[in-house]
Amino acid sequence: MTEPPEIATEPPEIRSARRRYVTVCALFWLPPGLAMAPLVLLFTERGMALTAIAGFYAVHSLTVAALELPTGGLSDAIGRRPVLALAGVLNTGALVIHALGSTAWALTLGMVLMGAGRALASGPAEAWYVDSVQACSGPGADLRTGLARGSAATSAALAAGILLGGALPWLLGTGPDLGARITEATGGVVLPLSVPVLLGAAVQIAFVCYVLAALREPPRPPVTARSVLRGIPGTVLSGVRLGGRDALVRRVLLTTAAAGSALAAIELLMPGRAVTLTGASASGAMLFAGLACGGFVCAGLGSHLAPLLARRTGSGERAVLAGLGVSTLGLLLLGVTAAFTRPASIAMVGLGFALVYAGFGAAGPNENALLHRRVTGEGRATALSVQSLAQQSVGALTGVIVGAMSPGPWPWLLVTGVLLAGTLLWLGRGGGGLPGMPEPVEAGERVP
Repeated sequence: MTEPPEIATEPPEIRSARRRYVTVCALFWLPPGLAMAPLVLLFTERGMALTAIAGFYAVHSLTVAALELPTGGLSDAIGRRPVLALAGVLNTGALVIHALGSTAWALTLGMVLMGAGRALASGPAEAWYVDSVQACSGPGADLRTGLARGSAATSAALAAGILLGGALPWLLGTGPDLGARITEATGGVVLPLSVPVLLGAAVQIAFVCYVLAALREPPRPPVTARSVLRGIPGTVLSGVRLGGRDALVRRVLLTTAAAGSALAAIELLMPGRAVTLTGASASGAMLFAGLACGGFVCAGLGSHLAPLLARRTGSGERAVLAGLGVSTLGLLLLGVTAAFTRPASIAMVGLGFALVYAGFGAAGPNENALLHRRVTGEGRATALSVQSLAQQSVGALTGVIVGAMSPGPWPWLLVTGVLLAGTLLWLGRGGGGLPGMPEPVEAGERVP
């Protein structure tokens, strides 16, 4: 496939930065994809109740929320590369603990480490890419294309990871039942559901090596640990003020929070629902893997089409509205089908997944392109951390609430209402550039 003319004529530095950013996105998100399908079921096999599992995920989300702003400031102070590498190291430890741990305290520690790694990684890669592009082509450079490709790579990695993560335990149980042999040989420490999680830890090590080798950045003024710690309160305060002084940024943050609520419900409720539909944990993991894989493929397609959607709708803001509307419809479909356990409802669940993730995929790059035009390079990672903070904090609260609710359609309908409220924030909106200026128009995009 040939590149569009406006991309083919770009400076090689921008194309190189985009390739590296896409690779980092893929390597970072493949391990969570590998762990996504088996993790809840693995915790269940270790004897953990659903309320305890909801607590684990709440610990993860609250850890991310507590560390988001300080770690965003850390990236702005010492550089993107060391923070990303540290995130990979922490995630490696978390995945090993989750694969082998059997007590609530060990699994909680794994969630703390994973939350810290997620907080560290929530902004530096994207900030590195935006910094690199704007250093080459100025503040008016096209960001949406690279952000869309990074988001598509993230979705593709999650799709491949979750499909493999769901298939491995099932494959290990077929034929000579290699999974049972592994469990017996390790005294029950390694279960078939542990294998994809351990594979994810190995990929995280590759991620750390690539980050250290490939993400070059200009030297920064030397800083000390004391100066970084002294700057944390100011960083947190500036992050809190970010949404308060800019209406567009505030809409982005509120929408991200609503999306976090929807994703938290899907992550917590769907594995058990898949087991109910199939009648066994291994086949349930495989079904969830297939559904989620299809969802992430749709998210990648939505991300790829995000620039086109902005051109067709006339602005990035209207593209966000369209994408979130599709996601809300998909979440409503998941809620309606939760009242049924017949295998025929699997097709409707798959359609709901497709709509939810395709909508989020199309909305995300457009939201972030709007956000990056409102912040400067000195605070870019902090702004992304604030965005992730909104998602994680609301996701943690949602996980606790829906985990305590009775199974059925009501938890789904609750989060559908939350997402609908976030979608309606974008009604009648247009523009989105710097304060007092229209959104920059890309090639072929109509001025609203």
